[in-house]
Amino acid sequence: MPWLTADDPFPELAGRHALGIAARLVQHDSGLHRHPWGQILYTRSGCISVTLDTQLCLLPPGRLIWIPAGLPHRARMSRHVDYRSVYLDPAHYPDLPAQVQILGASELLTAVLERVAQADLDQDWDQAPGLHLMRLLLHELELAPRQALFLPLPADARLRRIPVDVLPPALNVLASRLGAGQKTISRLFKRDTGLTYQQWRQQWRLLKAIEQLATGLSVTRVASGLGFASDSAFIAFFKDQIGVTPGQYIRQRDDSMEAGGEKRQTGAPTVLRSSTDS
Repeated sequence: MPWLTADDPFPELAGRHALGIAARLVQHDSGLHRHPWGQILYTRSGCISVTLDTQLCLLPPGRLIWIPAGLPHRARMSRHVDYRSVYLDPAHYPDLPAQVQILGASELLTAVLERVAQADLDQDWDQAPGLHLMRLLLHELELAPRQALFLPLPADARLRRIPVDVLPPALNVLASRLGAGQKTISRLFKRDTGLTYQQWRQQWRLLKAIEQLATGLSVTRVASGLGFASDSAFIAFFKDQIGVTPGQYIRQRDDSMEAGGEKRQTGAPTVLRSSTDS
């Protein structure tokens, strides 16, 4: 199994059409890059954020992202992250998805990803048992439920200046900083992302909350860091969007990880329900 650290060179892809990687990294930033192959990136523990041109994606434990070949992306890992990555040659596997997908991993898909990541570098994926394992991986990838753990990014150059690493400002503060009217900003956000600025900001807070809970921060620290007036205000917001409290979400995640799979009902909704700032 090719285990990688942050300082290890990436294995050579030439002469192969599939490659599995296992890694544990701490506070790692891949920088903007692209691969000639498609990539399955799966988080076993910790949390990974993946920035694309049009969206910011989040991978808490039990989630994976499919990144098509040639697509520029940047992966950032908070604290300790244990992940698996599988690279597939699109010329050899022509039916791979053409678009980015964030997916929930079933117990079977998780087990198959682990087997592929543990395979020897000289594994023959065109002969049994490797052939059967790869067919099962592709089949489970096709069946995996889509997750809405993403934040659409605006295309307007002025709005792209809004930082996504820290809490985005309130609309009136943003308007003052950009020298644009609040109505103009709201119209541009709706055009570019399909969300109002308020919905977009709340989606950011939700994804950041999931990320921080996945890295072990307490509810109090998460609530304070995301600008909520109190723990109870944050808990009410989280439950309104996810359907469970932060504590229940953490217990469900931990229980499902111990069982070897991930419960599917804890994904974020596609679009946030209307809610007011706390």
